[in-house]
Amino acid sequence: MIATPQSLAMSIAEYLEWEPLQELRYEYIHGTVVAMTGGSIPHNDIALNLYRALYPQVQPNGCRINVADVKVEVSSSSPYYYPDIVVTCDPRDLTARKLLRHPKLIVEVLSPGTEAKDRGEKFAHYRSSPTLEEYVLIESEKIGVDCYRRGEGRLWLYYPYTVGDMITLESVDFSFPIALLYENVTFEEAE
Repeated sequence: MIATPQSLAMSIAEYLEWEPLQELRYEYIHGTVVAMTGGSIPHNDIALNLYRALYPQVQPNGCRINVADVKVEVSSSSPYYYPDIVVTCDPRDLTARKLLRHPKLIVEVLSPGTEAKDRGEKFAHYRSSPTLEEYVLIESEKIGVDCYRRGEGRLWLYYPYTVGDMITLESVDFSFPIALLYENVTFEEAE
């Protein structure tokens, strides 16, 4: 999803009470609330292609998978984000109704306006989640995937994927061709 330039300041308690009553979704980052808007059609198609492939893999294994409209609490002191796809297998999240706290896999589909935030600020915050095993960034303007997998200690291992590659998501024991993500996705012609 794409953040709009408008933002509001409020406490976490105010945010958690106020945000469910709004028409738009808002992310919360250390006292600042930022409105989220919709992404492009390719952005949506890519997220749905991955969701459809992952659901039969994770659901029978006692995990839940959610797309776009589910808030993730990175820590109790902030921030709160809406990733494009989140998988959790933690029993404390399986009956959650308002937000998830223990993600295993987070996927962001990149948009030109959010790429820097997804690669920088969000990844820095997501790394602090002790349950997160993989963070995946999927290009929406060209074919490409960057997978970051938790190593030992604070080490994160980087796995880039491009045309023709098989992608492996170790966190959910699933491999698939990169082409699956881009099925029926049309890219803009370069001028």
